[in-house]
Amino acid sequence: MSTPSHPNPNSAPHGSFGALATLALTTLLSSLGTSIANVALPTLVQAFAASFQAAQWVVLAYLLSVTSVVVIAGRLGDLLGRRRLVLIGISVFSLASTLCATAPNLGVLIAARAVQGMGAAVMMAMAMALVGEFASEERTGRAMGLLGSTSAIGTALGPSLGGLLIGSIGWQSIFLVNLPMGLLAAGLAWRFLPRDAVAGKANFDVRGSVLLAAALAAYSLAMTLGRGHFGPVNIALACFAALAGGGFLLVEARVPSPLVRLALFRDMRTSTGFASSSLAATVAMTTLVVGPFYLSGALHLDPFRTGLAMSTGPLVAALVGVPAGKAVDRFGAARMTLMALITMALGALLLASASIESGAPGYVLPLAALTAGFAIFQAANNTLVVTGAEASQRGLVSGLLNLSRNLGLVTGASLMGAIFMHAAGIASIDAARPVQIVAGTHAAFLTASAFIAAAIALTAWSNLSPMAEPNRHLS
Repeated sequence: MSTPSHPNPNSAPHGSFGALATLALTTLLSSLGTSIANVALPTLVQAFAASFQAAQWVVLAYLLSVTSVVVIAGRLGDLLGRRRLVLIGISVFSLASTLCATAPNLGVLIAARAVQGMGAAVMMAMAMALVGEFASEERTGRAMGLLGSTSAIGTALGPSLGGLLIGSIGWQSIFLVNLPMGLLAAGLAWRFLPRDAVAGKANFDVRGSVLLAAALAAYSLAMTLGRGHFGPVNIALACFAALAGGGFLLVEARVPSPLVRLALFRDMRTSTGFASSSLAATVAMTTLVVGPFYLSGALHLDPFRTGLAMSTGPLVAALVGVPAGKAVDRFGAARMTLMALITMALGALLLASASIESGAPGYVLPLAALTAGFAIFQAANNTLVVTGAEASQRGLVSGLLNLSRNLGLVTGASLMGAIFMHAAGIASIDAARPVQIVAGTHAAFLTASAFIAAAIALTAWSNLSPMAEPNRHLS
């Protein structure tokens, strides 16, 4: 089929500010879609007379859909045109939001959330890919930092906005709120994003896409079901994920137009960027998995103060994103990536030695350091990987970056929860004593420190390696 491979530079937007505002809004929509539904779960249990386990699929369906589709979305943007795909993604997300709000039963709502996740995957993949189309190389870090801040704002805003809307209007409003923002995003995208230029022919890798989506969905389910307790179902899903992943690699090595060119991973900085992104996200998820138990169970904070302490992470990420991007542009992405990982390691080590005597500040201050490091890392690492990619591959590379982060979050939720429970020596958190919770917290963050140490070693090695030059010949 005849497809555009990349935007036409002659059709530049009238201003990079409008284009960046478009991508920031689409990033806000996708992150808000992730966090706003969590607070609605108790209400949905009552509204549909369902179990809490069934209602959780409203959140899980969205996350599974994003994880399974984001790489495919990135590649489609390279083939069909990124502006065109952004408009499609916004339309799918907005239409699915309407279906969510009008769902007559829980099954329809879950299906609509899966479709909404597909639209979010498109918007997430295209946001990073399009930065290189209007931001100069000297200002790419600032653009990435702004997108990171916007994502953090969406994540932090979701629970409070969702609670306000549900209390005043009803659960349907948490989905209907996306419609005016989606309409605005579509208008901005139509006006400011660079138009797609028609290029040569390219074929879409259907077999590879199906196998990759199946492998990712199975892996995510294996890590999610059971909340860290692996049973026969988890093992079966993990085995299926491995088989589908192996089949995907075989297909990609043989088809003429693969979804993912395996030669992409020969570039040390690119492959290291993906690995480090996954490791850093796993560590970031540790704060969300372990933090509430430590604050409430060990420090005996009430729900309000626990929530206030937990909000430190998204708040710090929102504030640090733009300054981090400026620092990336000034000092270089490679140097800032390494500095960010060292900051994360320091925060994780402090959390691994936090004591009850130090109270909430003994947890919140290291949490702020770790989260600030993660925000800087995302701005620096995303800049390093995306700007080092061939222009015609930036959609795919952006999709892979989003995938590596999502897989880290999924893995962190399961693995760190299991480590916490094992080190605490408990089968249920309800019966845990403060000393057991402290032991579990220390073990989880000590493991997180080891993960960050591995990311630091990989990053330092890739920057010193003579193979670290970007693979710009790939197409």
